[in-house]
Amino acid sequence: MRKILLVLIVAAAIVTIGWACTTIIVTKGASVDGSVMTSHSCDCGACDFRYVYVPAADYEPGAKRAIYPFLEGYPRYVGKDMGPTYDDPNYPPTEPLGYIDQVEHTYAYYDGAYGIINEHQLAIGECTCSAKVYAQPKPGECIFDVSALSKVALERCTTAREAIELMGALAVEYGYYGWGETLTVADTEEAWVFEICATPDQKSAIWAAKKVPDGEVFVESNIFRIRELDPNDPDTMFSPNLIEVATAAGWYDPSSGPIDWMATVSTGEYSYPYYSLRRIWRVFDRVAPSLELSPWVEDSFTKAYPFSVVPDKKLSVADVIDLFRDFYEGTEFDLTQGLAAGPFGNPNRYSGSSKLIKGSWERAISIFRCDYVFVSQSRGWLPDPVGGVVWWGPSAPHESIIIPMYCGITDIPDAYDTGSLEKFDKNIANWALNFMGNWAELKFSYMYPEIKALQQKIEGKLFAVQPAIEAAAAQLYEVDPELCKEFLTDYVAGVSDRVMAEVWEFNEYLITKYRDGYINIPDVGKSVGYPDWWLKEVGYADGHIFGPDGYKAK
Repeated sequence: MRKILLVLIVAAAIVTIGWACTTIIVTKGASVDGSVMTSHSCDCGACDFRYVYVPAADYEPGAKRAIYPFLEGYPRYVGKDMGPTYDDPNYPPTEPLGYIDQVEHTYAYYDGAYGIINEHQLAIGECTCSAKVYAQPKPGECIFDVSALSKVALERCTTAREAIELMGALAVEYGYYGWGETLTVADTEEAWVFEICATPDQKSAIWAAKKVPDGEVFVESNIFRIRELDPNDPDTMFSPNLIEVATAAGWYDPSSGPIDWMATVSTGEYSYPYYSLRRIWRVFDRVAPSLELSPWVEDSFTKAYPFSVVPDKKLSVADVIDLFRDFYEGTEFDLTQGLAAGPFGNPNRYSGSSKLIKGSWERAISIFRCDYVFVSQSRGWLPDPVGGVVWWGPSAPHESIIIPMYCGITDIPDAYDTGSLEKFDKNIANWALNFMGNWAELKFSYMYPEIKALQQKIEGKLFAVQPAIEAAAAQLYEVDPELCKEFLTDYVAGVSDRVMAEVWEFNEYLITKYRDGYINIPDVGKSVGYPDWWLKEVGYADGHIFGPDGYKAK
């Protein structure tokens, strides 16, 4: 009983923290190669950042599946139910909140703070959204958060529609806790947006889902995006209890017309004005500038931004990654410019509060408090172990190096499935890249162009060899599927080793070149000082001036 109570207390504390992520969908008709992409930046700052392989498993009739609480910090889970990586004798096993019936066979999948992709190329992205109800977990009564839902879906489903129907049914039956949440769910053919929140009695859930039209791009950034729901639209789904619950709560009048999901269940902006909407505008404006969307709208319930847009040109994985690295460069909101960016254009802003008081800075897509980012590809013309790939980037997007994690790999490199924020470790990819980003803050305008060059060099090579690697893997699959998986596992291991070596060689170069504020390469001790505009802004353009009649530098 004491263990269950402790789990409840911990889980309750955690769900009050809130998350702030961005997720983008690119449908097959909007992608360069016909792949379906989803994505997620885990903008947490305190999360267990490991990328973990959870193997397939078989179960006896009558078995139960434990549902565990959402724990953001390390370790997010400890036990034997999710493979050997999570079986850590140094920590007590995680106590479940409750149980559901187990299925005979579960699929292998890859796990982060949320479920990411399974062996059948079903992929899931996430972001938290504001909602009118904020529910707490209750052991045996309210046991599902969106992370647990995503993992059960990846264990049991092969298509996005199937996953949404399952997650919705489980949340309604077994209870949903947390704030509002969105999952972007993609398979080899289509992608859906699944939005969910708790019922006022905190015992169940209401939800809505909408398919992103093929040929279009979708973005969600901590604000619900689904609006009017048409029960006759085959590309729209919602929970059977939605109308009843919303009407009883006084949120909706059936005589007013079709229910507006976002207006009915949401409180609007996730944090402060334009925390969410500006990112939606930025993604749409970058992929479809021809629409000439305004960055300024009347309020957070605006319909000025469409659900999704047709891009002016089709997008590649590299294009989507570049969106995640955005600081509003070249716009009036450019975080690399102005006094707040300091003399060297540092775009990072450390919020003092999430509300309308000090520290409510413009919120960029790439943010320092990000533990990982990924872009997934699901491609039906390739065998599942080859067609499904997660382009995984530890740490914040702007400081990360993206590498491929194929659905066929059965062993994640140690640099990616081990480590925590509690201890610096040079052998862990997240730490290696985070060090690079933190060091760059000393002279961002100097170092970031060099970081971008490194990203383009390494990622460019990986994209260039991707067709050859996948062709070889697909041929092996026809001969021996297990040999194909072994080949991909070895390839990813080699990529990991090479990237880690290059990153630390680069880190040592940055330390040497920019030591003590100088530019030490090619000549040691070259002083660059501060830019003239900044000296003028802080009152030192003509040197220090003191006293009404004191010395003035000439």
